[in-house]
Amino acid sequence: MAEKALPYEGIRVVEFSHMVMGPTCGMVLGDLGADVIKIEPIEGDRTRKLLGSGAGFFPMFNRNKKSIAIDFRHPEGMAVLMKLIDTADVVSENFRPGAMQQMGLDYRSLSARNPRLIYVSHKGFLPGPYDHRTALDEVVQMMGGLAYMTGRPGDPLRAGASVNDIMGGVFGALGVMAALAQREQSGRGQEIQSALFENNVFLVAQHMMQYAVTGKPAAPMPGRISAWGIYDVFSVRDEEQIFLAVVSDSQWKVFCDAFGLAAFRDDPRLATNNDRVRAREWMMPLLRTELARYGAAELAARFEENGLPFAPITRPHELLDDVHLKQTGGLAPITLPDGQETLTALLPLTMDGERHGVRLNPPRIGEHTGDLLRELGYDDAALQALQDQRVILCA
Repeated sequence: MAEKALPYEGIRVVEFSHMVMGPTCGMVLGDLGADVIKIEPIEGDRTRKLLGSGAGFFPMFNRNKKSIAIDFRHPEGMAVLMKLIDTADVVSENFRPGAMQQMGLDYRSLSARNPRLIYVSHKGFLPGPYDHRTALDEVVQMMGGLAYMTGRPGDPLRAGASVNDIMGGVFGALGVMAALAQREQSGRGQEIQSALFENNVFLVAQHMMQYAVTGKPAAPMPGRISAWGIYDVFSVRDEEQIFLAVVSDSQWKVFCDAFGLAAFRDDPRLATNNDRVRAREWMMPLLRTELARYGAAELAARFEENGLPFAPITRPHELLDDVHLKQTGGLAPITLPDGQETLTALLPLTMDGERHGVRLNPPRIGEHTGDLLRELGYDDAALQALQDQRVILCA
């Protein structure tokens, strides 16, 4: 049986990007079948060499891409690059404002050559008073209210993942998808912009609307008044922890019956969820004492048996062995540029019951330079000449 065609097969994306935001956009499009070509300098994308919390950036966000290493500051390198861009449906970039324009690689310049071109820019801010600033995920989390909401009162704290970079790239890809659909009708491309700050505002908009509705500013999540009577992390036997939730009146009865807490179930002060929210100050210490004699696994089993929400406190690396992810195909094998084999997380969706996997491993620097230039009409002698001049690198 022939393999099912992927949604964006036949769409070519030329990607000028580094770090997380731009590469996420290309990864999403690549996972969905697009031919994504990553433009790298001869020495390679600096993201490849990051340490610490940045060590996972390149292998996570650069699968299903081809790498071409080229010095387009050189006139011959720019000529090669323009030939490649002429074959593209989409150009994606996340460089500082004005950088692409200085090189003649901005939307206006490229769309003059190809009016069907779709051009997506990933920036810190959409055009306006802040657009000259240098932005990072942590910067916009601080100025956009997310760090305030994540940390304890008086202690702003960034979220535990690159949420704006990743979601900003996803929204960039969403814009590309919408522009491709419009191009089918109009025949013309367009410029798309996605930005970290505006993405962050979208994430905290529920708290903005809470203020609009109630007139009361939202409290940081660790200091908030919970909407639910039981919705918290519990410390239990053997110094373990588990998150437990009881969010409806029917769940409250099930919970009380499951743990033999008839006195709590029948207490008129705890009859409704709102009653339990108001009673949290005295109710929660009592419940914590009741539940502390159980182990986390025992609590998880009893909550699962009774259809109650719960969650183990899991560290990210432990997810590589998660039984659900393994059995449902949420993790896929991948080979890193240094030859190491591991698993990677796929897009969190299915299409027609299937997950979209890894077709191309994260590329070595210039791994596809030769093949791509031959496709553009360069013969072996021309490739060798360009290599000798350090205009290109063929891995």
